Amino acid sequence: MKGSIPLGQPSAYPTKYDATLLAPLPRAPNRQKLGLSGALPFCGADIWNAYEISWLNPAGLPQVARGRFIVACDSPNLIESKSLKLYLNSLNQEVFASRDALRERIARDLSAAAGTEVTVFLQPFSGMQELLEAPDGLCLDTLDVECQVYQPDPSLLRLADASATFTALVDEVLYTDLFRSRCPITGQPDWATVTLCYQGAQIDHESLLRYLVSYRLHDDFHEHCVERIFCDILERCQPQSLSVEANFLRRGGLDINPVRSSSEMTNYSALPRYNRQ
Repeated sequence: MKGSIPLGQPSAYPTKYDATLLAPLPRAPNRQKLGLSGALPFCGADIWNAYEISWLNPAGLPQVARGRFIVACDSPNLIESKSLKLYLNSLNQEVFASRDALRERIARDLSAAAGTEVTVFLQPFSGMQELLEAPDGLCLDTLDVECQVYQPDPSLLRLADASATFTALVDEVLYTDLFRSRCPITGQPDWATVTLCYQGAQIDHESLLRYLVSYRLHDDFHEHCVERIFCDILERCQPQSLSVEANFLRRGGLDINPVRSSSEMTNYSALPRYNRQ
């Protein structure tokens, strides 16, 4: 894989628009490792925020905007992050008649790479009003737990009272800012806030924190980590409904926010940016 994508390779930054810089990565091989074939047990999307979009107007004056790209999780391919950065940089000296014309070009190119329609929003920085949020729900990070496992281990997960004859159902939102995994190509750390929303028998909070911490030395892409988390919790804890959201920190002007859920979410364009991002 390493030789076929720009990640981890020396790269000259482009000076001319080039859609071929985008590197699609098939999702199927990783899902086969999770035992997934046919219908997926989740729906969702990968939400990208891009902070370094710039182009020229017809007078040659540079323009800037922030982008949000929404890639459905059932697309055949995800888009490798460094290739997206190089592609966006290739637009810097390209002339576009309007922001809408640029949006249409980006949507066309990303859709071709992903193998399905990608939704693109471009927002000017001038007049932007956005409040960075803290996650809703209960933070797990104040729990006093001992952690010794740093590779994903679903056996760490358990219910709060698995032996009870009758188990009361709960509706909880839990999150941690302690999540870290590593890029499978460069080994660089990837930091995220992971939020779990579920209904069902109560998941033991300490076991969940240990499980999420166990990714600390795991090498995988953001999207793959979230799908593994979803599948492990679904199998081990069997909630009636489940969603897993990971808001990764920005790198190279991009952040990636995969969401996987047992029910379709309606407004990915309004996914919050957290104060860590």
